[in-house]
Amino acid sequence: MVRSELRNLTWGALFVALGIIFPMLFHSIGAGPVFLPMHIPILLAGFLIGPAVGCVVGLVTPLLSAFLTGMPPLMPPKAQMMTVELAVYGFLAGLLYRVLRQNLVLSLVVAMIAGRVVYGLLGAYLLPMFGLKAIPVFYPITGGIVGSLPGIIIQLIFVPTIVWLIERRLKVGWLERRAQ
Repeated sequence: MVRSELRNLTWGALFVALGIIFPMLFHSIGAGPVFLPMHIPILLAGFLIGPAVGCVVGLVTPLLSAFLTGMPPLMPPKAQMMTVELAVYGFLAGLLYRVLRQNLVLSLVVAMIAGRVVYGLLGAYLLPMFGLKAIPVFYPITGGIVGSLPGIIIQLIFVPTIVWLIERRLKVGWLERRAQ
């Protein structure tokens, strides 16, 4: 039990680190908001480790990145909104796929939509609390999709592929060890 918890903690830390490094690379060429690089490690954490670790990685990554790199910004409260959005991504990806055994792509799409709805709700109700203009609740699903379409396409292609490859590799390794 302790060994699996340590393994999950280690993988979670790796995904947090990737969630900080990927945006730095993409922002250095001005492509961060378009390609959504922080989302991929959080989704992978949920799919590969489970809902609890996926949720924690989603909660920690945007805030840690904001403090270490200034991205996403703490004001306006984009980092705080992304914290909840990405926690939903990681939790639902893990819950739907690993616990409820739903289809990988369906789990990904549901997690992405739910996270965007949560982001929209926060934008509509949290931003005015800071004296900022509210965004329409469904903007992240409607207008926001247009601006981040390349990132959404990358997520839909690479996340299922990476999950499939890692799961395939782990199963092959498990079968090889069992046969010996």
